[in-house]
Formats: sequence, structure tokens, C-alpha cells
Amino acid sequence: MNPLRRAMVLAFAFCAPLVLAASPAAPPGPPPQELIEKAARSMLQALDAEREGLRRDPSRARRLVDEILLPHFDTDYAARLVLGRHWRAATPEQRQRFTEAFYQSLLRTYGASLAAFTADRLTVLPFRGDLASGQAIVRTEVRRDDGTRVPVFYTLRATPAGWKAWDVTIEGISWVRNFRNDVGAEVEQRGLEALIVRLETENRQPDVPDAAG
Repeated sequence: MNPLRRAMVLAFAFCAPLVLAASPAAPPGPPPQELIEKAARSMLQALDAEREGLRRDPSRARRLVDEILLPHFDTDYAARLVLGRHWRAATPEQRQRFTEAFYQSLLRTYGASLAAFTADRLTVLPFRGDLASGQAIVRTEVRRDDGTRVPVFYTLRATPAGWKAWDVTIEGISWVRNFRNDVGAEVEQRGLEALIVRLETENRQPDVPDAAG
């Protein structure tokens, strides 16, 4: 082996472990596109199976979300993003209560939207992005009765437990961004505890049944 080739081989042998060590390991479980498609179809199929019951008792949608979608959502991460700097000043108890109240508020906000969708109208669009970045957006569309298509996007991040969604954007409205804008001024004016109490109180209110049910 000539000296130049020997030097190149030695350089590759030295650098390769460093490159491999610097490359993030792929998280366990399915990739974002597969995960969201499976979870979304499972959720919509469950809603289809309970359509009549949901008209009488909309809270059933919450239980289905808990069972099917919650395992794939990083609610702690989303709650930290929503509170921003106020998260650092919160006590451990306030963080836990806010995360739970925040998630329950999501169910109240989007539960009615989910209940109106059906599994046969879901389309998962081709994935765009680089999974090596550790972030991904899975784009879907759901067709309404009148034929209009509703864009529903899921934002995910790679975690040691697999890919986890932390935001849902329906018709251009981001759950996390919208919630953060709403609560920021309230925390400044009334304090975090008052915000948590308000959310907890609202979440205890019964869902309104569909008038057609």
C-alpha cells in the first residue's frame, strides 16, 4: 500500500467512529408518517363505531383520544412550550396541574372537530422533510360532508421513547401557538394559579350533546 493510500485509510478509520457517534440514533418505533396514519385511522374508526353514542354523549370522544392518541403525544413538552418562561417559575404541582388542564382543554376544543370526521375521508399526504433533524410534520386531509378538505397537520419530535406529536394544526390554527397566545396575557395579568383554576373549572363542565342526537 502506498503512503498516500495508507494515510487515507488511517484517517477514515480514525474519523468514522466520530461521525457515527455524532449521528443521532433513530428513535424506536415506527417513523412519523406510519405512526400518525395508524393512530389517526384507529381513532376515526373508533369514532365511526360509536357515532350514535357520541351524539348523545360527546365526552366519549375524550375517552377515545385518551386510549388511542394520548400515548403518541408529548403533552409535557407541549405544556412547557405554551407556558414559556412561566414554566420555570411554576411549582412542580402547578406544572402537573397545568399540563393536565391544558390537555383536557385540547380535548374540549378539538373533540367536536374529530367527532365530525370519518375514517374513509382521511388522506395522509406525502411526507416532506428530513427525519435526521429530529423534527417532522405529517400532513393529512379530512373531507367533510360538503366535500371541502380540512388540512390537519401533526408536528412531532424524536424522543428516546419514539416519535411523539406535540402540536396539532387544524385549518391553519396551531393548538400550541393559539393556546400560548391566549394564556400569555392572562398569566401576566392574573397569575398562573388563576389560569389553572379557570381551566380546571371549564374542563369540569359537561360537553353539550349534538342537537340532532
